[in-house]
Amino acid sequence: MQASRLLLAAWVVATSSGACLAHASNVPSVHPSGSSVPANLLRVSLVFPNAPADEVLPRIALSHASGRPVDRPFLPQELWSPDGKTLTLLLHPGRVKTDLEARRTLGPILEEGDDVVLSLDGQPLKHWRVDRADLQGPQVAAWRIAPVASASRRALVVTLDAAIDARAAEYIAVADAQGRRLAGTGHLGPGETTWVFVPAAPWRVGSYRLMVRGTLEDPSGNRPASPFESPTSSAVAAPPADLSIPFQITAPSRSP
Repeated sequence: MQASRLLLAAWVVATSSGACLAHASNVPSVHPSGSSVPANLLRVSLVFPNAPADEVLPRIALSHASGRPVDRPFLPQELWSPDGKTLTLLLHPGRVKTDLEARRTLGPILEEGDDVVLSLDGQPLKHWRVDRADLQGPQVAAWRIAPVASASRRALVVTLDAAIDARAAEYIAVADAQGRRLAGTGHLGPGETTWVFVPAAPWRVGSYRLMVRGTLEDPSGNRPASPFESPTSSAVAAPPADLSIPFQITAPSRSP
């Protein structure tokens, strides 16, 4: 009997140690990846190197920098990408959006001036400073496209007016003068405040458009023409319109 108990205890210790090691080697990156978030932050994404084998939400905590936990900040739901590596957590929408009963009863989750820490298994993953709420959303007309010359595959860098959702890189594309999507790869830069596109073939002289889907969102759930704080209506909303910014690719200048 004593030997059986010792074997069981050894198995429990080994199993627990193995789980801890597996967790320690599968530390996710966190988005928003910038140093600050708006007070009306709606979603957080965790990207794991490998698909976790068990639930993650019970291991997640959001707390103030002082160590005081934020009470029930997330919906009890895990939204996973098809490959099982990206987890999206939603902050309680009823406490994010103003003038709703949940916010009046429980209070807002984040407030301007807060310093908060997201932790996994008690280990800090990300620290954010909380800025004022973003009630406008992406202002596509304010995006700036850095010029590039033809005959190269130099990256096109688009500076955004503010951070967009980390999953929104594919909501932006480049089209040629005939409206055909240009082959290449696009990704978001640090803080999700730039979009970088590398064409599959060298740029050609001509007219292009940066295409932005109307369903693109920022971390607060705002769309370019539809803020998250928009009043709800029983009427059927029109599909969000896509937007575009024209730009030119010119021949490289020649030295005299």
